[in-house]
Amino acid sequence: MTHSVRTDAHIAYADRRGNWRDTATHYALLPLRVFLGITFLYAGLDKLTDSGFMRDTGPGAIGDTMRAVRDSSAIPALVDLALKNPVGFGYGISLAELAVGLGILVGLLGRLAALGGALISLSLWLTVSWASTPYYYGNDLAYLMAWLPLVLAGAPMLSLDAALRARRRRRVGEYG
Repeated sequence: MTHSVRTDAHIAYADRRGNWRDTATHYALLPLRVFLGITFLYAGLDKLTDSGFMRDTGPGAIGDTMRAVRDSSAIPALVDLALKNPVGFGYGISLAELAVGLGILVGLLGRLAALGGALISLSLWLTVSWASTPYYYGNDLAYLMAWLPLVLAGAPMLSLDAALRARRRRRVGEYG
């Protein structure tokens, strides 16, 4: 009869492996935060610096883009709302993308930033990329799905939210 004997080396290996998994789990959303943060920062800056985009008409103009997708969108009334002031809408979406990108990248109000990103992606999916066939050719739906884990979890690691939480805990510990 053979008996399995756990040595200190086995236990140490199991502990290291467990700690690695715990660490990986804690940081699992970080690559997604970095990707979405940089992507949305870039998207906002790209729109703001593209003189052709911030126009009602012309090549690459936000107004012409919105008119082109109006009849194929899931919610034409949403496009009509944007068409009341296409340039204002362009600035609004650009600034929102900057705020969402920066918020999720630094982890400040992470859930709120992620919700903003999800709403931007949802509105773009229902308007601009709705007619993409097959549906997975439109990237806005994939972005919407990518935002959802961050809406649920926020920015728990390497974030200003985490630093502020830790600071509050220390204060409560000092005065509690």
